[in-house]
This record gives sequence, C-alpha cells and structure tokens, in this order.
Amino acid sequence: MGVNRRVMNWVGVLVWSCALTACVVPRSGDNPVHTFVLAMDEAVSGASPRTGPAGVHGVLVLGVPQAEAGFEQPRMAYLRRPYEVNYYATNVWVDTPPRMLAPLLLQSLERTSAWRVVVPMPTAARGDYRLDISGLVLQQEFLQRPSGTRIRLRAQLTEMKEQRIMGARSFDSFEPAPSEDAYGGVLAANRAVTRVLESLNDWISSCLRGAGKDAC
Repeated sequence: MGVNRRVMNWVGVLVWSCALTACVVPRSGDNPVHTFVLAMDEAVSGASPRTGPAGVHGVLVLGVPQAEAGFEQPRMAYLRRPYEVNYYATNVWVDTPPRMLAPLLLQSLERTSAWRVVVPMPTAARGDYRLDISGLVLQQEFLQRPSGTRIRLRAQLTEMKEQRIMGARSFDSFEPAPSEDAYGGVLAANRAVTRVLESLNDWISSCLRGAGKDAC
C-alpha cells in the first residue's frame, strides 16, 4: 500500500511539473517540412542553347525513368562520406526523382525540334525510336566545400523497327551549391539537371546523325 502511495505521489509531481513548464515537447509546427521541386535552370539553358539534328526523326517513345536503389523516394539524399546515404529530416522533394525528371526530359527533348512528337510511356504507340533512362541518382554531397549536387543517369537509345540498340551512355553532372544547406542543394540540382539534359540531347543528336561508332 505504501509503494502504491509513493508511485501516486511521483505521478502527481510529474503532472504538476508538466503543468508549470507547459510540457515543452517538439511539435510538428516547430520543425515544418520544406518541399522542393526539381526544375531546369533557365539561366543555364539560355546561356548555351541546343539545336537538334537536321530534319525531323519521327516519333520518340520515352520510357519511364528508373532510379538507383535508395533514390526512388521523395526524401532528399545527401552524403557526408563516400557510400553512406543519409536523408534530410524536414526537407523533401515534391515527388520522387524519376517522376520529377520525366516532364523535364520530355520538355528538353521537345525543345530540340528533332522529333515529330515525343510520347511518354505508358502508351500504345510503337514509335520510331525509344529512349530509356535508368540508374538515376540525385544527391547532395558534403565531401568537399562548397558542397554540391550530383545527378547521374544512364540513357539507352533504341531504333524500334529493327529493335536495334543505337547506343547507351552514362551522364554525370556535379554543380557546386551556393549555400551549405538543403536549399543550396536544390539550386545546384536544378543547374545539374539542366546540364545533364543538354548533354543527353547532344548525344542523341550525334546518334541520329550517325557520327561514328564512338559518338553513340
């Protein structure tokens, strides 16, 4: 009976202390979640305009981009040491990296005027060519100062009539961040994705021109 009374006394003390201090417990409002979008940096793309190969090359079917393991979620990834992926607690992308990349890729391809139409998957259209993106990585790296954001992906271009793989290539772009935080990483990501898409279009252009085996 005495033990129970002592327990009740301790509970009473805790309740009273909580009332006096307003039980300062972290609330969701104290650490709001910041949501960011991946977008092409017009300052970068405008500085070095790209043009497609001469002529229009029919219908291009755009496959659904696929991410590397660990990057198929909206959580923003960063590295403080090699091979160890971490995620921001209160900073997230508006969608997964593959789903954010898809409309940017479509927009970039259409800008070249190299295609009669670009059709994203899923579609019943067979198309004349197909472009597949895999191994997408989007991460901020604190391995040096300033930090920066890296975007890496692998592209494969296929000629559909003969089911012939014209070429496959990996693309990698690293852009320094203007500040050592998630927002700085976002700004760097937007520049990096712009440069990757420009390089991708240059490569596709070389493939379509048949500029030698090494070009594609």
